[in-house]
Amino acid sequence: MSTLAELLAENTGLPGEAVDHLQMVVAEWQLLADLSFADFLMWVPVEEGEGDFVCVAQVRPTTGPTAHPEDVVGTRFTNGEHPQLGRAMREVRLCREEDPHWYRDLPMRREAVPVKFGERVIAVLSRETNLASPRVPSPLEIAYLGSAADLCQMMADGTFPSPDGGTDVHTSPRVGDGLIRLDQSGTVVFASPNGQSAYHRMGYESDLIGTRLAPLTRSLIRDPFDATEVSHRILDALDGKPGSRTEVESRRGAVVLFRALPLRPAGRPAGALVLARDVTEVKRRDRALLSKDATIREIHHRVKNNLQTVAALLRLQSRRTQSNEARQALSESVRRVSSIAMVHEALSMSVDERVDLDKLLDNVLPMVGEVATAEAHVKLTRSGSFGVVVAEIATPLVMVVAELVQNAVGHAFVPGRPGQVEIRVTRSARWLDIIVRDDGKGLPAGFSLERADGLGLQIARTLVESELRGSLSLRGVRDGDSSGRRSGGTEAALRIPLSRRV
Repeated sequence: MSTLAELLAENTGLPGEAVDHLQMVVAEWQLLADLSFADFLMWVPVEEGEGDFVCVAQVRPTTGPTAHPEDVVGTRFTNGEHPQLGRAMREVRLCREEDPHWYRDLPMRREAVPVKFGERVIAVLSRETNLASPRVPSPLEIAYLGSAADLCQMMADGTFPSPDGGTDVHTSPRVGDGLIRLDQSGTVVFASPNGQSAYHRMGYESDLIGTRLAPLTRSLIRDPFDATEVSHRILDALDGKPGSRTEVESRRGAVVLFRALPLRPAGRPAGALVLARDVTEVKRRDRALLSKDATIREIHHRVKNNLQTVAALLRLQSRRTQSNEARQALSESVRRVSSIAMVHEALSMSVDERVDLDKLLDNVLPMVGEVATAEAHVKLTRSGSFGVVVAEIATPLVMVVAELVQNAVGHAFVPGRPGQVEIRVTRSARWLDIIVRDDGKGLPAGFSLERADGLGLQIARTLVESELRGSLSLRGVRDGDSSGRRSGGTEAALRIPLSRRV
């Protein structure tokens, strides 16, 4: 399905500023749909058509049944099929059908709302109400429909939505969160049940009807600056200025999101709408998660410090040991402990328990050379990207790769002869495939990974099977190999699943 911008480019010659305005309309029109209990369709005249219109966007209400369960975007109407569209563009006014009509076995009432930008109408909104379920007029419905009528008129006037609103529609309060209607003096004339509840959480137990909302709200907020800010936002809306969302905390600890909208249909002051959403529990969970994340990162930091202390002790013991074999074993232990410490260091700086393996292995693999034999002059290369993985597999995967590289550097080459170890990485949506290949002397006759008694390979095999749930194999590389590489050497192939771990 094409985007709004693509549909407008295909069917109209609207300039960029007009397209931006229509995108602002789409960003705001869930508010209109919910207040109207109706679907809204956006129609634009087709540039090459004879009075034809094409639907480029659609929104359904969350407060009532939809009139269009199917997707209407891309549908074309002629002026004869939907005459209100052309009339609304010509007359720059809201045009309503005299009688309801039937659409796919549903009774529906349609109304056309011109979208004015500057001095011209650039699109028309069709407000389409499903009449299959009759609604009993109530104070809530009357207040919602009255507010929707004012906003639709402001759209026809070109004053809604305002480019100065600066509202993040993804986090702003919605109609269902809580709606309060103010008259021209700032007095509450209607408050939805959720709007009333939001003020109860803030500490106001009485009915909101008849109160002056700006001074009342100011008296309930803990921080003086926030109290002044939200009060000014409400008063600015009464003066016709667009407002953006504001988050405040009451003296009782309740956290509420506010947004104030001016109502000025046909240029006459008609009060304001205030949307309020109680986000106390959301903020509490956010704070708990932040505290938990900080605790986990601190644990990783302390584990890293402890492991570095262990590595330092092992390194000190290695220097005091006379046996070359014991010194080599201690040096390998230092490398393994340091590798784990580096993983915890990376996790201590991560906010989502994920590790960039490329950066981490760039720090770990050089340590392999420190424990290689002095006679081996080995060049280490890497191709492909490991990417980012979750903490669950970061430590075992780093350990396995380091052990495979160490095994190649330490056992593949004749002392005094140069060699090369290559790491090739291929990552797909489901698998991470790693090849560690050397051009050394190859595997000894009768070699079996399952019966190998080297500590490094035993560690690698155990971690692959128990922690990574993957597979590991070693094979010799000879002439005629499908890879086309030069003969000789060993290839270790590691495959681990990623489907539930990235």
